[in-house]
Amino acid sequence: MKRFKFTLLAFMAVMMALSFTACSDDDPTPTPNPGINEGDYHFDLFVTVDKHGGMSSKNTTIVKSTAALTADQGVISVKRAGSELGEYSMESITKGKYYYQIPSTSDRFVKYQIKNNAIQVIAERPFKTNTYKVRSYTHAWIDDNTLVIMSTNGTKDKVLYTKLNAEDLTILAEGELEIPAPTDWTKLTSSGILTYRQSDKKLYYFYYWKEKAGQTVASEQEPRFHVAVINPSTMKVEEDSTSPVDGEMAGSAYGELMQDCVMYDEAGNLYLACFHEEESGIERGMLLRIKAGATTFDSSYNGYSNADGKLMTVQYLSNNKALIYARNDNAPISDKAAASGIKKPTAIDAFSHYYAILDLSTGAKTRLSYNGKEVAYSGGRFSQRSVVFNNKAYIGVDTEEDANAVIYIYDLKTGTVEKGAEIDGSFYYDMIRVVEND
Repeated sequence: MKRFKFTLLAFMAVMMALSFTACSDDDPTPTPNPGINEGDYHFDLFVTVDKHGGMSSKNTTIVKSTAALTADQGVISVKRAGSELGEYSMESITKGKYYYQIPSTSDRFVKYQIKNNAIQVIAERPFKTNTYKVRSYTHAWIDDNTLVIMSTNGTKDKVLYTKLNAEDLTILAEGELEIPAPTDWTKLTSSGILTYRQSDKKLYYFYYWKEKAGQTVASEQEPRFHVAVINPSTMKVEEDSTSPVDGEMAGSAYGELMQDCVMYDEAGNLYLACFHEEESGIERGMLLRIKAGATTFDSSYNGYSNADGKLMTVQYLSNNKALIYARNDNAPISDKAAASGIKKPTAIDAFSHYYAILDLSTGAKTRLSYNGKEVAYSGGRFSQRSVVFNNKAYIGVDTEEDANAVIYIYDLKTGTVEKGAEIDGSFYYDMIRVVEND
C-alpha cells in the first residue's frame, strides 16, 4: 500500500488566542476560545506523486483542500490535478491564511496562499546579505508580525539570522549569532531548533558542533548540545549552556519544518524531544525540560525514560499529558515488508512507529487505541500526522494492514477515540496543514 506521512505545523503567534498545540512558539494553553468556528478553517493535504516527497525530495507535490477529517467524509480522494508546488517545498511555515518559505531556488523569502488550485504569491523579498537554503532553516514568531529565520552558513561554521516583517517580508534586521567558539569541533548542525517562549519573552536556540558537515554519528559530534538564550530585540546571546545528558535534538537538520519537537504546557515549561545514539545502535528517545522561570535544563527530568527507540514528535494535549510519535527500534519486520526492501525497524518507511499518550509527571505512556485495540505500527519516520485543534487531536496513521491512511480523533476532555476519515492510498500523502479561510 502507499505509505502515508503527513505533518502538521500548527498556527503560530496569530493562533495563540485559539490555543493550537504544535509549534515551538505557540501559546502553551491547549483550550481554545469556546467561540471558535471550525468552518473558518480548512486542511491542506499535500500529496506526492509516485513516491514519498519531503526531506530533499524533488517529486511532484499536489495540494488537496478539505473542510473536515471526520468519518462522514468517507475516503477523501485526490485526483492527479491540483495545486502543484513546482519550485516550492512542502517544508514551510504556516500562519493564519499564509505560507512562508524559502523556495528551491534558494534566493528569496516568499509569502503565498494556495487558492483555487493555484499558488498565489502575496509578497517576495530577495536575500540581502544572509542567504539560506530550501528546507534548511528554523524559525520562530516573536510577535504577530515578526518572523525570525535562522540557520547555519554555507560552510557550517556560523549561525545566521534574519528578522522579517511578515506583512511584506521587509528585512528588519540580519546578522550573525555570537555563540561561543568551539573547542575540538569545526562544523555546526544544519538548522538547529529555534523557539520563542512567551513567559520570559526570550528566544531559545538549540544547536551542536560536530567534526564534519553532513550526516554524522554520535562519536563525530559534541556529546552534549547547546541552548543559547537570546534577547529577541537585540539578537544578543545572553546565556549559553549545554544539555545535562549526552544526546541531540530531534529534527535538528530541518528545524521543525516537518516535525514538531518543542512544546509548552500551561505553566510555561518548555519541553524538547531528543535522542541519544547508544553503542547498541538504538537511538534512545528522551524528553528534556526547561522549567518556567529557568533558562537551563532541569537535570533531574526525563519525561520519556522508558523509551524503546527514537522520539520523533511531541505535542501538548492538556492536564500534563502529551501526544508523542515514537519508534520501537526492536519492532518486528513482517515478511511482506522484508520482501519490499524494508530490512530493519529503523528504516525510514519501516512499520515500527506508533502514537502514544505520555504522562509528563510519571513518564507512563499508553499506546493509541481504538475499540479496545492498540492501533498498529505506522510507516514513515518523517511524519507529523497530528494536530491538536479545538479540544481534539486529529491523528493520522498508515499501517501495513490498511489500504488507506486512517484519521483517529482523540477527545482531550474525555480521552475517547473515534475513527475519522480515510485518505485514498493511490497517492503518497506526506503532510497536512490547517489554514484559515479568507
